[in-house]
Amino acid sequence: MSDATGTVGERRDAPERARAGLAALADLVADGDVVVLSGAGLSTESGIPDYRGETGRKRRAEPMTYQTFTGSAAARRRYWARSHLGWRHVARAAPNDGHRAVAELERRGLVGGIITQNVDGLQQAAGGHHVIELHGSLDRVMCLSCGRRTSREVLDERLAAANRAWSAEVSAINPDGDAVLADEEVASFRVVDCVDCGGLLKPDVVFFGENVPKSRVDECYALTGRAGLLLVLGSSLTVLSGYRFVRHAARLGIPVAIINQGVTRGDEHALVTFDAPLGPTLTALLAELGDGSFASR
Repeated sequence: MSDATGTVGERRDAPERARAGLAALADLVADGDVVVLSGAGLSTESGIPDYRGETGRKRRAEPMTYQTFTGSAAARRRYWARSHLGWRHVARAAPNDGHRAVAELERRGLVGGIITQNVDGLQQAAGGHHVIELHGSLDRVMCLSCGRRTSREVLDERLAAANRAWSAEVSAINPDGDAVLADEEVASFRVVDCVDCGGLLKPDVVFFGENVPKSRVDECYALTGRAGLLLVLGSSLTVLSGYRFVRHAARLGIPVAIINQGVTRGDEHALVTFDAPLGPTLTALLAELGDGSFASR
């Protein structure tokens, strides 16, 4: 395994190792058929915090679980109050150089598919086409009774209308568009239900404790199985949801490369690892590939 960061005692050789690692990664990517597996670390440079990376270590946010959401009206009120304000932070976020680099690799025909664990839609906004949203998207809302899906913009308008006199002060933004609010501010928030059947509304994302739909998992396994390279970007791979595809690639003898800030659960399976920011590293990768058509914009 090539470690672009090196070990203690070898730090003076780090620039040389980084260059060698980047060249090795470029060789792998240049062969094409790359499948990207992206995580929250790819979006932190867009101002969206994560649970386990550098921004996650500065907070102690606990994600909402499916069981808590469905089992408690108070929990749903807390979720929707916080999400009603926090979602706007996600909606205003713009793709960063990392997203644009992945889209450019796809445009060049080197990336054949993208599996994203993110729910922010930024990869598609950057121009990504063949994107599988493993954990869904915050842009959609679904009814747990009738299954109807609607846009988040429509729900935002309904919640605003139901809470015209409500106001709250956001003290922080947690991952997945979850704003931190005081309990007394949450208590007066009004939740709305499905306009068709009156059922409970839930963001069209996979909560902790909830299973990813089997058909989606099977699609990701099939895509990974056809890959020439599995390129992991910005994921600690702590959760099995993404890590299973790294294990699948390793079992099939498909090379794995990882770019992430910090160690990952999949490092032992990787031929190349980079402990580095995503935007600058992916931009450098494009330059190493020798096509100057990409530019930050």
